[in-house]
Amino acid sequence: MIGKSDAISLLNGYGKNQTPFTFYCDFSGEKWNVEKAGTKGSNVFEFGISTTNGEQSIIDRRQPTVKKNPIPFSDFLKAFDQVIHHINIGNSFLTNLTFKTPIEINLTLEEVFQLSNARYKLYVPDQFVVFSPEIFVKTKKNWIYSYPMKGTIDSGIPDAQEIILNDPKETAEHITIVDLIRNDLSQVASKVSVSRFRYVEEIKTKEKNLLQVSSEVKGKLPNQWQETLGEILGKLIPAGSISGAPKPETLNIIREVEDYDRDYYTGICGYFDGENLDTGVMIRFIKKEQNQLFYCSGGGITSFSDPEKEYQEMLDKIYLPAIG
Repeated sequence: MIGKSDAISLLNGYGKNQTPFTFYCDFSGEKWNVEKAGTKGSNVFEFGISTTNGEQSIIDRRQPTVKKNPIPFSDFLKAFDQVIHHINIGNSFLTNLTFKTPIEINLTLEEVFQLSNARYKLYVPDQFVVFSPEIFVKTKKNWIYSYPMKGTIDSGIPDAQEIILNDPKETAEHITIVDLIRNDLSQVASKVSVSRFRYVEEIKTKEKNLLQVSSEVKGKLPNQWQETLGEILGKLIPAGSISGAPKPETLNIIREVEDYDRDYYTGICGYFDGENLDTGVMIRFIKKEQNQLFYCSGGGITSFSDPEKEYQEMLDKIYLPAIG
């Protein structure tokens, strides 16, 4: 593990020398783990993009199950009301409020990683596993793309797509995050624009399928942007979609209201192939503390938010991935 300044220097060097590497960092961007592709350092981890592991035939004999032991709604409401207070007095337009829920599952963290058919998946032995659908930023030639994901609904609800796309709260939340991502990308790129706005993707889970709403924001990077790869990531972290807007003030609210340290949850993981970068937000996150497993989840709170719906969204996001 290295600190932020050392990580920025290291990534700048890898970018300049076109050295492939994988990495992950914590929510605040202060703790980084970086490895050259194909090597294993003192902090061993496994990372994958849109891949599955070939060992699933043995594990599939057990149907993955998860038992949730969530905080009482009254405790959720207390934190929710604190966030709403800050919104009402103008400290934030949108705050991503999260909790860690004790869970029991019939798989090991490594088996969850092996079975996951997720866009991004990461396993750090005896610490945590991630199976995330959310892109942070990725590049293609001299363009950088971000895909903020805001808005979740059970796909089994009749007319679910129309409901989520026409919900005033979800619309306001999504617009706020898209605007934040536009501002973030403007720190590192020019010609920033929203190329796709509020499109729907289906996320398959073991319990039920979810619809999630995303947008595409892109910008033009300068020539030889790889030489400042570390600086680019350093400016963009924490991710706007899992913090809020305005970002500095909202981060203070998160530290005040949430009763735990997010640590690596909602951090960033990714891969640089020597030319382009592909990174994900570390949501859908199971962590191990001593002998207890916790699933971290939450959602964006705005002035339109209904606490009962937000509580249910937090629970809906606690799932094991569909077998791929």
